[in-house]
Amino acid sequence: MTAPALLQLTGVARRYGERTVLAPLDLAVRAGECVAVMGANGSGKSTLLRIAVGHDRPSEGTVTFAGRPVDDTDARVRARIAVVAGSPAFYPDLTVGEHLELVAVAHGAGRDSRARVAEALDRTRLTGLADRLPGSLSSGQAQQLLLASALVRPRDLLVLDEPEQRLDPDARDELAARLREERAAGPAPAAPAAPTAPAVSAAPGQSSPAASSR
Repeated sequence: MTAPALLQLTGVARRYGERTVLAPLDLAVRAGECVAVMGANGSGKSTLLRIAVGHDRPSEGTVTFAGRPVDDTDARVRARIAVVAGSPAFYPDLTVGEHLELVAVAHGAGRDSRARVAEALDRTRLTGLADRLPGSLSSGQAQQLLLASALVRPRDLLVLDEPEQRLDPDARDELAARLREERAAGPAPAAPAAPTAPAVSAAPGQSSPAASSR
């Protein structure tokens, strides 16, 4: 029997006046799946992901997460979805390490917070910058901190919109390896902090978004 979708988009479309920026589509993401969304520039990939996590509302169609309507004002949904999208934004008076610890604690990592922060710093090559303020980071380092902020927190769904931007080749390779690990981890009912369904926006391709599950 096929497992029910964790994230379900049905007949979702987005229009601004008479201009259609996202044609109607369906998308289902199940626990343990890795989904890549591909399309040409302007085809609606980012719009699709914003709608999927509740940052934008569709002009038509429905979006549910674990059976609940997706709304970024719903704390129960927001707590289970980690998102990397848009320009980096951090607490300017907190160091890199303090920022990550705040994110981990605020999202319920509990006793695992320090270990999660240490791992996130190591995996994003920010360990030596833990005492720096975000404003002193390069654009690539700021992108790494944005990724670390998503990876350090407990979550059931990880949504990444062009996460490789501003990263150097080594950092891109590390990100790819981490996403393969996320996919291999799969569902973990006994450990709710474990990621279960990464969703990734990828490179240009079709004239409208297309999803590929792996």
